[in-house]
Amino acid sequence: MSDPAKPGWEETIQNQEILEPPSTVRLFRGPSLPFVFLRLCLYVALVEGISFALQWISRFALPSASYSSLPNRLMLGESIDLVSALFAAWAMSRLEGRRFGEYGVPGRAVFGKLFWLGALFGLMEISAVLGVIAALGGYRFGQLAIHGGDLWRWAMLWGAVFLAVGFYEEFAFRGYIQFTLAQGVGFWPAAILLSLVFGVMHATNPGESWVGLAGVILSGLFWCLTLRRTGSLWFAVGMHASFDFAETFLYSVPDSGMIFPGHLSNATLHGPTWLTGGTAGPEASVFDFLVLGVFFFVFPRMFPAKASTNQAAGNA
Repeated sequence: MSDPAKPGWEETIQNQEILEPPSTVRLFRGPSLPFVFLRLCLYVALVEGISFALQWISRFALPSASYSSLPNRLMLGESIDLVSALFAAWAMSRLEGRRFGEYGVPGRAVFGKLFWLGALFGLMEISAVLGVIAALGGYRFGQLAIHGGDLWRWAMLWGAVFLAVGFYEEFAFRGYIQFTLAQGVGFWPAAILLSLVFGVMHATNPGESWVGLAGVILSGLFWCLTLRRTGSLWFAVGMHASFDFAETFLYSVPDSGMIFPGHLSNATLHGPTWLTGGTAGPEASVFDFLVLGVFFFVFPRMFPAKASTNQAAGNA
């Protein structure tokens, strides 16, 4: 029988007191590139398998109304993607003998101060950009397009959708994969590569432009900076969700080249592409790049570099 006074393996890992983990755990914690590649392949396979299973189940378990409108399809699709990414990462955390929160989502910080600070940054970003565009005659809010109960219904729906979008995309590109890849190549090389992939994934959006994709990549790099300085993805999740919500619903303009139903007003953008962002939307405006530049200057001063963070441990 084991001595109850001695910590078990899981407890020992959590307290970081063990020196020689089991061989299976050592295999899945190896920082060399072959082990990193193995773990990434296994993670992606788990994500795809779980996603396939959930989609198959949803076709039989959910009513056809779940697929009848674009917002419903978006919510269902993003929810499945998010659950798949999180559950696969949880499974990998068991194999690697790590706390799940090490992948950038510490449970104690769920919807905490960092999340709401990020939400404020996202709202400030899009408001500042559209404020300048409006001052130069390129944006008009227009008349309200929805009223009463419809207004609140669409607001809550888009709030939930973009919270799921923000959480999924941040964890997919800056969660487990960023943590693991950084162990093999270093934090910033991994961040640059994944931010480029993040941008390319938006290239299929109708109305997207190369300038808009550059803005997406720059945003991804900024969110990597917030992860590096805080050790958490919650700031990035809040900023991502609030920016998309304000862009799509509050200000009713294209979001990464897409115009969604249920927006607040009949807003219009008109003027040169460098000003308005053209079909891609305000995130392709020159002023969005300027605002992000200010954020790159301000954020590191708000959160000075520390000796280590949860994700900094993944830096080679």
